[in-house]
Amino acid sequence: MKKVEAIVRKTKFEEVRAALHEADIDFLSWWEVKGQGTARQGLIFRGIAYDVNSVARMYISFVVRDINVEKSVNAILESAYTGESGDGRIFISEIEQSIRIRTKDKGDESLYNK
Repeated sequence: MKKVEAIVRKTKFEEVRAALHEADIDFLSWWEVKGQGTARQGLIFRGIAYDVNSVARMYISFVVRDINVEKSVNAILESAYTGESGDGRIFISEIEQSIRIRTKDKGDESLYNK
């Protein structure tokens, strides 16, 4: 099992979520987050300086069986891509164990994805 975490543009979130649904990934969590990348810029509006370095992003997290990692990552890559700086990142990490509390299923059987 793998945990897939992705940070994507807020404007691309619905496309990413739809692409994951098409890839049979329906159980996921997401948060609205702010972050800072390597780009540094400021904005002056009517004589007032604003810091626009913190950028709103969506953080998506889900756990999948090993056989579903590639198609879920490809769904994110294709739907979140703009070709510009700040498209985001995907992180994949190993999950040692998963247990569904209601049924006490363990491992792959505890996950909803097939």
